[in-house]
Amino acid sequence: MARKPEVQILNPPSDVISSVKFAPKTNQFLLVSSWDTSVRLYDVVNNTLRHKFFHTSPVLDCAFLDSVKTVSGGLDNTVKLYDLNTHIEHNLGTHDAAVKCVEYASMVNGILTGSWDRTVKLWDGREKECVGTYEQSAGKVYSMSCIEERLVVATSDRKVLIWDLRHMSNYIERRESSLKYQTRTVRCFPNKEGYVMSSIEGRVALEYFNPSPEWQKKKFAFKCHRLKQNEIEQIYPVNAISFHNVYHTFATGGSDGFVNIWDGFNKKRLCQFHMYDSSISSLCFSEDGSALAIACSYMDEAETPPEPYPEPTLYVRYVSEQETRPK
Repeated sequence: MARKPEVQILNPPSDVISSVKFAPKTNQFLLVSSWDTSVRLYDVVNNTLRHKFFHTSPVLDCAFLDSVKTVSGGLDNTVKLYDLNTHIEHNLGTHDAAVKCVEYASMVNGILTGSWDRTVKLWDGREKECVGTYEQSAGKVYSMSCIEERLVVATSDRKVLIWDLRHMSNYIERRESSLKYQTRTVRCFPNKEGYVMSSIEGRVALEYFNPSPEWQKKKFAFKCHRLKQNEIEQIYPVNAISFHNVYHTFATGGSDGFVNIWDGFNKKRLCQFHMYDSSISSLCFSEDGSALAIACSYMDEAETPPEPYPEPTLYVRYVSEQETRPK
């Protein structure tokens, strides 16, 4: 029997889905964090909820350290390690405010956590201790992304801080966001040349690390996730970005309920999927680029909530080469 191009995952969280992450080197296992205080592991091939565990407050992000160990953080200010095999959990430590982002930095074998307390912390997962706290220039951490030694942190005051994980005594560079409005998410290019970031005002920017004028000439921003109705343009936040590791194209998800795939280097949109149930709150390509996890959650954008109130939903789309490969 042919596999369906898209599967709706059963037993989704009961509140906003904050993050979806595929396990390393597979498109079978998906980790999902939610405002319902749970972190869930799904087997998407068999469409089953394999396991779930809880924080004491909404969970804002989660990540795999390897195929069985995870890290998660949220509004309880706590960074939690969890072993999916033994079901042993360990509170690694805390921030002074909510933990907004968690990432595994394989190059330094460490865990990075970004918080609304305006710091990023680096943790040693084996020793289970904090090995560094780094001020983020007075901005709350809204999003961060790391690739090898490079860490990019986007903050509440529309700043972007670029760090080298091997020399964390100070950031390499502090930039102003090229987008006029609040940053939603930032993701590093798989080729380490730069990053893509999005804002609440239906815009995405491609930026390059290399400060030379010929590289800086390549940077650009574009409008997306906007709908014209009766001559009025509705502008939606772009909440999620995920890169295809093979083709270096990327997906964006917006509060318009759409997912687009872009070829950023050739400035082209490759495709747009059908409209989803509500806002796209998180996206994640599997490591081989064969599957895209899509989380839909109504995030209180409208002045009056829609009727009936949209329940969170979760999909895995098995993307085709046509949808993801640069033309």
